[in-house]
Amino acid sequence: MMVIRTDFHLHSPMYFFLFHLAVVDICYATTVVPKMLVNFLVKGSITIAVNACMTQMFFIFLSAGSEVFMLSVMAYDRYVAICNPLKYQEAMSKHFCYQLVGSAWAMGLLYSVLNTIPVLNIQFCGHTEIKHFSCELPPLLSAACSGTFLSKLILLFSAVIFGSSSFLLTLISYIYIIATILKIQSAEGRHKAFSTCSSHFIVVGLLYVTALFQYTKPKSVSSIILDQVLSTQYSILTPMLNPIIYSLKNKDMKTALGRILKKLQFV
Repeated sequence: MMVIRTDFHLHSPMYFFLFHLAVVDICYATTVVPKMLVNFLVKGSITIAVNACMTQMFFIFLSAGSEVFMLSVMAYDRYVAICNPLKYQEAMSKHFCYQLVGSAWAMGLLYSVLNTIPVLNIQFCGHTEIKHFSCELPPLLSAACSGTFLSKLILLFSAVIFGSSSFLLTLISYIYIIATILKIQSAEGRHKAFSTCSSHFIVVGLLYVTALFQYTKPKSVSSIILDQVLSTQYSILTPMLNPIIYSLKNKDMKTALGRILKKLQFV
């Protein structure tokens, strides 16, 4: 984030969206990591109070919903850059970029509200803690003693609608991107075009594969430990890996970082 802000060479739509993806990742990680560290270092147990669950769950849903749509926005940006390069500056205006980012956050907020409000009416009948370091809806609902059908139904439909829409937007963008890259005659040109979106492709794959397995795995392979490992993957490791993936596989980012380090040496 510091590199993107301080180096004017990176003041383009691609890095503007990458900056906001980093903001989402920070929001995601700071929602989960502090409580996890308290459990590991102070309490010595992996539990979270039901009362503390609601606020954390709201921000987890907000971050998750915003991230998948932010990745869709980034996929669209790469689509315009590769498939319509001559119209890129006109199509991806500063005003339009702000609208895309605002829409991603708005969709995340809507997804969070839809899944958080129904849980407020659920009774837990003496259950004050759940065995998880973060508050996710499936383990929370398993501790409920009142009807959870509405919450499960909303979770299912919202996950299908929001998840499939963001995934389809990303998928369609990449279908056009790959088709355009395959039409490029020179191997160097294909490699250059693919390198601009390979980092994004890796990040999308990590997020969707892990989250999909977490919420669609059969009960026969479900366990508290497995749920915690998968949750760690997409709520902690993925946000940490995103900046590394984009930095190591991006020539402009590495060049900009080098310029900043050289300036610091002369300060």
